[in-house]
Amino acid sequence: MNNLPKITLEQWAAFKAVVDEGSFARAAEVLNKSQSTVSYSLAKMEERLPAPVLKISGRKAELTDFGKSMYRQASQLLEQALLLDKVAECHARGWEDEVTIAVDGITPIEQIFCSLQQFSLDNPQTRIRMLETTLSGTDEALLMREADIAITGYVPPGFLAQPYRTINKIAVVSPKHPLMQAPLPVTEQELRRHRQIVIRDSGKKREKDAGWLGSEQRWTVSHFSTSITAIKAGLGFGFVPKEKVLHELERGELVALPVEPGFEREIPLFLVIANQQLAGPATKAVAQSLLDGARKNTYLQHKQAME
Repeated sequence: MNNLPKITLEQWAAFKAVVDEGSFARAAEVLNKSQSTVSYSLAKMEERLPAPVLKISGRKAELTDFGKSMYRQASQLLEQALLLDKVAECHARGWEDEVTIAVDGITPIEQIFCSLQQFSLDNPQTRIRMLETTLSGTDEALLMREADIAITGYVPPGFLAQPYRTINKIAVVSPKHPLMQAPLPVTEQELRRHRQIVIRDSGKKREKDAGWLGSEQRWTVSHFSTSITAIKAGLGFGFVPKEKVLHELERGELVALPVEPGFEREIPLFLVIANQQLAGPATKAVAQSLLDGARKNTYLQHKQAME
């Protein structure tokens, strides 16, 4: 039994070029082949197919209905073949199949996605696995070698880090919450009287707390999105990254709560590569994309502030 295809990739490429360029002559130029070679390739291909794929109208080659279906299939086949070539090249130079990034929940995830957009276009064969972690969960991902890269507010001993960006954490509350009736700025004593919505440490040992946790009444959730929903519902107040609630603040669904100095903080984030010496080219490229994206975002924010 012959398991080899009847039509070669070269023949499908010639077919696609003729359709894309509209003529055998232009297709030959694109493929860097003679027109007779392209014509012969198409003729041999049509001999092996059950129906014609092209019909000649004057000097122009047009697709038959069968040809339209074959064109779509051929385009996908050639795209996969080119991708396979690129995968082989990547493997030959040690390019990793997958890069895992541990991202602390305080990080604006939209910026991560924007930073990696060009990388994903240039390297579609490289999978990105993202671990959404909090506090010591990010450290554990590094220490246990579960992540190749981490975005974290704390750099464990023995790891090298590069500054990534700074996060502004502010107190927010529903406009109908009783705290909005308190004398301003709101004091620590007043905050203690109300329920606080906090984020759970995702680490297995859960050894870390972050920020002020003075309220006796406390609800703990796993993600900032959940905490924001709870705060919008009037269930309590919370300290959240300002960028995560910009839309809610603009729409009046949340209000930045004026509090005593010392409560609102700027938190520096760092980019850490788990193993600098063993990091492969894909890991380094992802790290550079993240750093470039953060610098661009900081520049745009600074420019907007100046304007």
